[in-house]
Amino acid sequence: MREGYRKTTRRGGFGGIGRGDPADPTAAGRGWGSLTLMVSDPELYELAARVGQKLHAAERRLVTAESCTAGWVAKALTDVPGSSQWFECGYVTYSDAAKARDLGVAPRTLQSFGAVSEQTVREMADGALRVSGVDLALAVSGIAGPDGGTPDKPVGTVWFCAAVRRGPAVDIIAEAKHFDGDRALVRSGSVEHGLRLILRLDLPMSREAPGGTARP
Repeated sequence: MREGYRKTTRRGGFGGIGRGDPADPTAAGRGWGSLTLMVSDPELYELAARVGQKLHAAERRLVTAESCTAGWVAKALTDVPGSSQWFECGYVTYSDAAKARDLGVAPRTLQSFGAVSEQTVREMADGALRVSGVDLALAVSGIAGPDGGTPDKPVGTVWFCAAVRRGPAVDIIAEAKHFDGDRALVRSGSVEHGLRLILRLDLPMSREAPGGTARP
């Protein structure tokens, strides 16, 4: 770990997110192909709006570094009016080459641990902070399917990293989740979890509207 970095790693969440019955061998029981269970656009909008209120109140700007979600987190955030006040930019680094070229992920990291790993999302978040110049980053990399899974990293495995610069130190939260369902469910669930991860961050409020409510 680099000097000045504080790290929290979680690997909870494997075994799915409660969509479908794992004991049911049918596609419906596994949640595959059932788009009715996908997170809805209004739900993502509500989460993104809450993220925006939190960031604006804390006077923070966010950068995203996305692989499997391919810019969906950035899209959800910029659907919110006024997002230019707290959203800086987003990097879609889908290939390994893009992760190395645009964010500075070390080729040896990708070779040793793979694109879907704690090490890679940490370097994606670090690179996004460095390139953008802001102090809050969210990185996402996963296997959305239907192929690409392995016994160690099955389809639905997604790693997340949130990095917050606090003076000379950077606080890191890196965690893995497993999402049941088809490609659309994995990706929408990843967007939802990424937004909720930002909401979990400890970002002291810098400004308040009258009545103590964070200004949107």
